[in-house]
Amino acid sequence: MADKSAVERGRDVKVPISPSIPSGNDTAWVDVSSILRRASDDIQSDELINGENFNLFAAMSALEIMDPKMDSGIVSTYYSVDEAIDNGAAPIPLSFDRTTDTQCVIDIMDHLLSCEATWHKGGSLAQTVFSCIYLLRPERTSSHALLHSFCRVVRTTCNAVVSTVSDVRTNEEEDLFVMAYGLPLKADGDEKCLSMLNAVEETLARQLKACKALSSKRRVLEDIEPLQGNLDFEEGFCRAVLCRLRFRKHFYHVLTCMRRPQGKGLEVAKKHIFSCLSELDSMLKSEEFLRHTYACGISEDGLEDKTTASGRQPIGFDSTLNSRSAAPTPPRAIKLLSWKRAVNYFQKLLHDLEIICSNSLDSVFESALRFVVDFQKFEPDLVARAHIQHLLVQDGKLYGCEPIFSVICKAALLPEGAKNHELQKNETVVQLGQLVVNLLRVLCTNTAWQRRKLGKILQDWRIIYVQLELAFRKEFGEITSTSTDQNMCLKICKHILIWVEEQTYSVALRFLVLGFELELYATSEYCMVYWYIYVILIKLTEKTHLRMMLSNESRRRKSKKKRDIVNDMGKDYQIPPTVLLLQCYIYVAEGLMMMLASLRNENKLFLCVGPFNTEQERFMQQFELLQKAFVPDHASYFSYRETISNARFSTLSMHNCFKDAQKIAKGLHGNFANDPDRMVELRRIEQVAEHNAVALNLVCRLGTLEPSLKISFEFVHHPHFAVASVKRS
Repeated sequence: MADKSAVERGRDVKVPISPSIPSGNDTAWVDVSSILRRASDDIQSDELINGENFNLFAAMSALEIMDPKMDSGIVSTYYSVDEAIDNGAAPIPLSFDRTTDTQCVIDIMDHLLSCEATWHKGGSLAQTVFSCIYLLRPERTSSHALLHSFCRVVRTTCNAVVSTVSDVRTNEEEDLFVMAYGLPLKADGDEKCLSMLNAVEETLARQLKACKALSSKRRVLEDIEPLQGNLDFEEGFCRAVLCRLRFRKHFYHVLTCMRRPQGKGLEVAKKHIFSCLSELDSMLKSEEFLRHTYACGISEDGLEDKTTASGRQPIGFDSTLNSRSAAPTPPRAIKLLSWKRAVNYFQKLLHDLEIICSNSLDSVFESALRFVVDFQKFEPDLVARAHIQHLLVQDGKLYGCEPIFSVICKAALLPEGAKNHELQKNETVVQLGQLVVNLLRVLCTNTAWQRRKLGKILQDWRIIYVQLELAFRKEFGEITSTSTDQNMCLKICKHILIWVEEQTYSVALRFLVLGFELELYATSEYCMVYWYIYVILIKLTEKTHLRMMLSNESRRRKSKKKRDIVNDMGKDYQIPPTVLLLQCYIYVAEGLMMMLASLRNENKLFLCVGPFNTEQERFMQQFELLQKAFVPDHASYFSYRETISNARFSTLSMHNCFKDAQKIAKGLHGNFANDPDRMVELRRIEQVAEHNAVALNLVCRLGTLEPSLKISFEFVHHPHFAVASVKRS
C-alpha cells in the first residue's frame, strides 16, 4: 500500500500491486484513495463526475436509489380484490349509520383526490387511484348512488387524461403514467357518468335547500329525505358533498372541451375552469367543519400530512393490493400527496389550463413558439403540457387548421401565394415540416427532457439545411416554365433556407440558456457559456435581420417603381426592433464574457481547475452536441481562448457593453409598448445591464481586488444573464 502521509498531503504516489488481489497480464490493482480525495475536495455540492465510461445514466443504473416511483412495494395485506372484499375492506353500505356513511364517502372523495394528484405527479396508477377497491369492482357500488356516480366520473376522468397524454406521447417523460396494468379504466355505463352525477347533484341541492328552509323556519315546499341523520350537521355535509361532486363534473367538462379539434372548446373550457376553482375554494372551506364534526380521537399532530379533509383514514383503499402487477421493478410502498397539497396541485393545474385556453390561436410560427416558451416559465406539470401539445399539433397541422408548409412560408415572410406552390410536395420540404412539428412537441416537454432533445435535433436542422440546398438546386434546374415561376421558386428557396438557419441558431440558443435554468453550469464555466451564447446570438441576429431585409425589399419592389427603389436605397435604413432586442442580448453576453475573462486573467478568479477535467475537456462536455452539429461553423475551444486571452479591465472601461445594452433597451420601450411580456423582458435587461455596469466600474476603479472583497454572480433579475455582486466579507 502507499505511504499514508504522502496520500494525506495529496501527492501522487507510486503504489505497489496488492499481493492479496491477483493481477492479470494487462491489469493491476492500485490504491486510488489520493485521487478520490482530491476529486472529492474539487467537486462542489450538486456536481457529478462525467466521463466517457461514467455518466448519470450509468450511476443511476448501478445504484439502488429506492425511488417510490420505481419501487412499488412487495408487502401486501390481501392477495386479491375478492379476498379484501370478503374481509370487509370495502363494505357497502359503508356504515348503517347514515351520518357515518356520509362522512366515509367524503373521506373516499378526498383520498381519491390525493391519489389522483400523486398519479399526475408521476406515481403509478395501480398504487394511487386504483388502490380504491370500489373502483376495482364497479358493479358493487350500484346500490349506493352517491358513491357509484362519483367513482364513475373519477374513472372516466382518468381515462380521458390517459388518452390525452398517450396521444401526444408526453408520457415518455413519466413512462409509468399511462400504464394501466389491466385495471378497469373503462366500465359499462361510464359514458352515462354525467347524467348519473347530475341526478345525484340535483337531489343534494334539494336536500340543502330543505335544510336551509328548516333552519330559517320557512315552510318546506316538498317532502325530501335528508342526506344523513343528524339535522344539525345536514347543511355542512350537503355543502361538503356538493362542492366535491361539482368539482368532478366541471373538471371532466374541462378535459373534454379542451380535446375538441382546432381549439373550438377553449372558451367553454375556460368557464368550467372558473367553476372548478370556485368549487376547490368551497372544499377548502369545508375542511374546518369536517375536522371538528368528527375529530374525536384524532391528534392535531400530523394533520397536514393527512389525505382527507377530516384527518381520518379512509376505508376501501389498499395501496399494496396491485403491487404484484404494478410494475416490472423491485417493489416498494408509495407516499401520497396530502389532501391540501392535492388541492393546491389541482389549483395550479387549472391555472395552467386557463393560460392554454387564453391562447389567441395565432397561426404565426413565432407567436406559437413564444406562447410555449412563456407557458413553460410557469413550470407546468405533465397533464398541462400534454394539453398544450394537443392544442398546438393536431393532424400534422398547427392548431389543427394551418398546414405546416403554410406556417413555414408565413414565418419565412414569403408572399401569401407561396403556400400553394408545388414545392411543398418535395420530399425534403415534407421532412422539414416534420422537423418543425417535432420542435413544437419538444418545446412542450419538461425542461430537462427538452434540453436533451434540443441538443439532439440540432444536427437534424443542420442536415436538413444541406438537403434543402441540394433539393432546391435540383428543383430549380427542372423548372422549364415561365420566368415568373422561376422567380417564385427562387424566392421560396432563398427565404426558407435563411429561415432554417435562423431556427437552427434559435434552437442552439434555447439549448444553452436552459442550462442556467437546470443549474448545469459551474461559475467557473460561465465565461465559456457566455462566449458561446455571444457567438450564437451574432449568427441569429444576422439571419433574422437578413430574413426581414429580404421581405422588406420584396414589398418595396412590389409597391414602387424602379426609380423610387433607387431613391429609397439612399435613405437611412431602420433596424427592426426584434433585431435591436437581439443586439441587446449580444452586448450583455459580451459584457459578462469579458468581465469574467478579465477576472480570470488579472485576479485569477473563476478558473477551471481540477484533478480530473481540464478546461478544454469541460468545454467539450458542455458543448459537445453543438460542436458535433457545427453550430456555428468554426466555433471551437481555441477560438474561445483566443477571444478571452487578452481581456483586461482597462479595455473594458473604455468600451462598456452594459451601457450600450441599457441604451438600446430604453430606446425600444416605444416599439414594444403594446407587448407586456417584451416590456418585462426589457426592464430585466436594463436592470442586468445597470447593475453590471456599476459592478464593472467599481472593479475597474479598485484595480486589484482586496482579499476582503468577494465577487459573485447571481441570477436575481434575469434567469439567463447573471449580475455581478461585489461585497466585503
